[in-house]
Amino acid sequence: MSTVNIESPTTAPAPAAKGIQVTDKALGRIRSAMAKENISPTEGGLRLGVQGGGCSGLSYNVRFDTQPRERDRIFQYGDVRIFVDPKSFIYLHGMILDYEESLMHEGFVFQNPNAKKSCGCGSSFS
Repeated sequence: MSTVNIESPTTAPAPAAKGIQVTDKALGRIRSAMAKENISPTEGGLRLGVQGGGCSGLSYNVRFDTQPRERDRIFQYGDVRIFVDPKSFIYLHGMILDYEESLMHEGFVFQNPNAKKSCGCGSSFS
């Protein structure tokens, strides 16, 4: 078994940070969804990734995972863990994950400084 990197970000998100920042609103939504899906916070977490596809070339992939993989970067926010694989981290470092609730949209919002352009729905980028 190999060692997993654990990075603890500051409490306030900073756009210039070299990691993944998560707002309090997004953390609250992740906690409630993990409880609903019966994902243990001590073992599992939210997996953020990037995959080919979408109208702008790359799309965000968000799902729950029961445990980290061998080479994952793990970001700890109290009782919430975020898992990011090494290839996705290239595109996601410095990103802020937020959650928005409005009349027109409800869901995660990706504020990614590495995205040169993104689609109108915000779920894909290049």
